[in-house]
Amino acid sequence: MWGLFLFLAPLLLGQAPAVPPAEVSLLFAGDAMQHKAQIDAARAGDGYDYSACFEAIAHEVAGADYAIVNLEVPTGGVPYMGYPCFSAPDEFPIALQKAGFDLFLTANNHCLDRYTRGARRTLHLLDSIGAGHVGTYVSTESSERSHPLMVQVNGIRIAFLNYTYGTNGFSPTLPFVVNYIDSTKIKKDIHRAKALNAELIVACLHWGDEYQLLPNKRQKELADLLVNEGVQLVIGTHPHVIQPMELRYDPQGNPRALVVYSLGNFISNMKTRDTVGGAMVKVTARRDKQNRIVLQSPQYTLVYTRRPTGKGENFKVVPAEQEWQNHPYRPHLKGFLQKAREIFSQYNKGITEYQIEPVNPTSNK
Repeated sequence: MWGLFLFLAPLLLGQAPAVPPAEVSLLFAGDAMQHKAQIDAARAGDGYDYSACFEAIAHEVAGADYAIVNLEVPTGGVPYMGYPCFSAPDEFPIALQKAGFDLFLTANNHCLDRYTRGARRTLHLLDSIGAGHVGTYVSTESSERSHPLMVQVNGIRIAFLNYTYGTNGFSPTLPFVVNYIDSTKIKKDIHRAKALNAELIVACLHWGDEYQLLPNKRQKELADLLVNEGVQLVIGTHPHVIQPMELRYDPQGNPRALVVYSLGNFISNMKTRDTVGGAMVKVTARRDKQNRIVLQSPQYTLVYTRRPTGKGENFKVVPAEQEWQNHPYRPHLKGFLQKAREIFSQYNKGITEYQIEPVNPTSNK
């Protein structure tokens, strides 16, 4: 009864009840790809086994309250294929979910690689395993109902937006919907997120120039638009290499928004210096006593895709620094670390590097 009085008292006095402080930790990973060599390595009997791919970092992903990854392959069914028109086994996104990822970004340039049928099949698979997804939709009605994607984590209402610059020349067959980057639509979606009482707005964009370590003019313009419209987290994918990150502040010096231009590759069979790895970014969003969402502790860590060195081994995402300490001669590992840190040291603002704690320091093979 006393608790009810405390809740009703502000209403009786003409005041809104105070919203209790809360916080949520978010983790973002880059491009999750499936080239032919990865598919072949995962083959196990009549199916595919990706469990080993993420065991070295799954505890970090699962430790976040909500984890997001760019699913840059459709699960379009057999025959399974790599570049240039991908189709991954169903076991791949299932393994990503088991590793701790809660939300799959599906608006990217490869989402229509198996045409609309494959894109639709991908969404049906994600729905069947209870995985969240944003960016593509089976119909206009579904898009209007589900975008922005609203989730509530630890009492904080979060809106997720997802768009791509294009789909490699393929067009969706109606009524299927792909969210393409369009400033007018983006502003409309942001306003809708606010109308749905989103406390935190996250925009994930598939943009930029492949293999370029710095953002282009269009990325910078879109980032400015998003931040000015009220987006607090801008997360970029597509270039397959890392690009700078910056924490932006309001005139009073408070954190206003975090912009990550490109996370690079999360897992792939790309083999050049800058494509063998990428970054994972984590940030805490906290509701303070004034009912404001404050960004805290933005950090990144570098990950590396270890390729199989013997029969029966699989591709594996590992903490890059830890891998360097134990296996300094992995292909391009040293160069990847040096160049990523050079770019981040020169261009990053307000975000620091951290290291993932090893699962078992004595068992790293």
